[in-house]
Amino acid sequence: MPDTIEPTRTAVADRQSLAETIAREGGRVALSYFRDRSRLTIDQKMNGQDVVSIADKEVETLLRERIAARFPTDGLLGEEYGLQEGTSGFRWVMDPIDGTSPFVFGIPAWCVSIAVMEGDRIVAGVIYAPTTDELYSARRGGGATLNGQPIRVSDTATLQTGVLGLGANHRVPSRVVSDVVGRLLDEGGMFIRNGSGALMLAYVAAGRLAAYWEPHMNAWDCFAGFVLVEEAGGWIVDPAGWSGLMAGGPVIAGSPGTKADLLRIVAADAA
Repeated sequence: MPDTIEPTRTAVADRQSLAETIAREGGRVALSYFRDRSRLTIDQKMNGQDVVSIADKEVETLLRERIAARFPTDGLLGEEYGLQEGTSGFRWVMDPIDGTSPFVFGIPAWCVSIAVMEGDRIVAGVIYAPTTDELYSARRGGGATLNGQPIRVSDTATLQTGVLGLGANHRVPSRVVSDVVGRLLDEGGMFIRNGSGALMLAYVAAGRLAAYWEPHMNAWDCFAGFVLVEEAGGWIVDPAGWSGLMAGGPVIAGSPGTKADLLRIVAADAA
């Protein structure tokens, strides 16, 4: 048993280390565009609220090149260039710029998000916020850190005393979001939406937000945040309940004191 566990632990740690390095490198590229947005070219995806910039594409290309150079048999899944299967059993799940809308409008609420999976399990996650130079990193069984210092979810926050991070998009009916907001406010809670679900999940892990909810997210938006929250002592609703990795699904995560109320308010049937 130890002979099997140790190589796996080392393999994950090596990938976590690379994720930290390339998140910073990709973040520097994105930050150069953010500081001079006249260089940005922007294309529309599904609608005017779903856009992609040249920076998103350039950063994802960089991430893929760096990973392939170090771990050529690993699989890759990114928001901009889709799925590339591998043979090693490891898969990288990345969003080169989570929060593209804030990014293109000059709002500093965006990040680079990179998760590593071994089989169907998320084993490491890194989220880097270039505008604040904050690097969040977690490895399964190894805890969560912010710029190398351990972080924990809030031990005291509830929905009534903390703030809920909230996400919304055009993939779900507006009533789904408005009903949750209404119930939250009626029960004395408050919410914030900054346009980057990955960054808000990192804030949950750091004890800044009490919890996070979004009715539908893609894997590249949230997988790094999931392992961060769990390794920081929080809870998530397991994405194993999604219909598939490419389909995405609901994201619910938080500190211990929020679980019962949040699951009830969003009418989730997960425990």
